[in-house]
Amino acid sequence: MSDYRLQRDRLVRELERKKGIRDRRVLEAMRRVPRHRFVQEHLLTQAYSDFALPIGADQTISQPFVVARMTEYLELDEEHSVLEIGTGSGYQTAILALLARVVYSIERVPSLAQEAIARMRELGLNNVKIHVFDGTVGLSQFAPYDRILVTAGSPQAPPLLLDQLAPRGRMVIPEGDRQSQRLVVYVRDAEGRLERREGEAVTFVPLIGRGGWSDD
Repeated sequence: MSDYRLQRDRLVRELERKKGIRDRRVLEAMRRVPRHRFVQEHLLTQAYSDFALPIGADQTISQPFVVARMTEYLELDEEHSVLEIGTGSGYQTAILALLARVVYSIERVPSLAQEAIARMRELGLNNVKIHVFDGTVGLSQFAPYDRILVTAGSPQAPPLLLDQLAPRGRMVIPEGDRQSQRLVVYVRDAEGRLERREGEAVTFVPLIGRGGWSDD
């Protein structure tokens, strides 16, 4: 376990000094969450390398830098409610849970959702609620959300997700084609107007669903 702690510290230093992550709360969350608990056993030696890894079901656990950057773009505080689209392994979910009041996460693959639920319980993250269905339609019963994070690439921001973003809210989503995207930050002002800003080039698995790509 101490070896993993050293590896995690080394990763966080790299994110700060070489990759430009500045938010101290994000860096501390990255230091606290044991990424090795979210990867497959045969990939444990790569758990704290700065790249994405397969998790099964044609999905991946995102590159730590991308997790940190997307979380930084959200500008989270401890009173925020967050909607996450694409639970995956639950690694990003766990980071969000340390920084926000409550996290509602949607995963379309039932087996991944069940594994993520078990990991949240093991880590004592009781402010996470994971649901299984089409994340592109959001979760209207708990809307509006202060922050929305989409962890799969979409041709555009699904309208139903934007509708669930609160005034003064932020949504971060990778937009582009199936092969490559850019991080996009949507900021809603107090009057409901949306501003769109583009960030880094990224590569995510496609966002499948009514408001994203078709499953073919």
